[in-house]
Amino acid sequence: MSQATEDKLRKMDWIAYGLSVVVILLVILMRMPEKNNFGFDFTWLPPFYSSLNAVVAVCLIAALYFIKQKDVVKHKYSMITALGLSSLFLLCYVIYHFTTPETKFCGEGNIRIIYFFFLITHIILAGLILPFILITFNRGILMQIARHKAFARWVYPLWLYVALTGPIVYLMLKPCYQ
Repeated sequence: MSQATEDKLRKMDWIAYGLSVVVILLVILMRMPEKNNFGFDFTWLPPFYSSLNAVVAVCLIAALYFIKQKDVVKHKYSMITALGLSSLFLLCYVIYHFTTPETKFCGEGNIRIIYFFFLITHIILAGLILPFILITFNRGILMQIARHKAFARWVYPLWLYVALTGPIVYLMLKPCYQ
């Protein structure tokens, strides 16, 4: 790899780390008890951003299919779409949780265990996987194929899990919205 490419990759990785820190700080700040919706009703956002997560999962599955078919161009566009939709998801999620009181899970019995398993694993993996998604993306965009593959082998299934469990958590919580 040329020194120019290595320098570009290093800069892109630092941007990935910086964005990840900003996102983690935003998620922490969302826990503030005081909410201000600025006169707007954001209650429509959970089904929207959950749908975005479902479409991200479809894009990820399509990207895997395309790369297995050796169609790098379609793989690249599927991954760019997945990353773009994930970014839109994150924006909507942050807006909703900054402006709307938290919804408590209302289910009882064993369903609570299942719900909290999905919720906790979803939150932990979503927080941990973000910088690795961006680093994997950086290596793919700069055509560092061996390094991209090395990351993608374990980043991809975790990202797919997060994209699938987001809508599952929403559907389980949906009866609890007021």
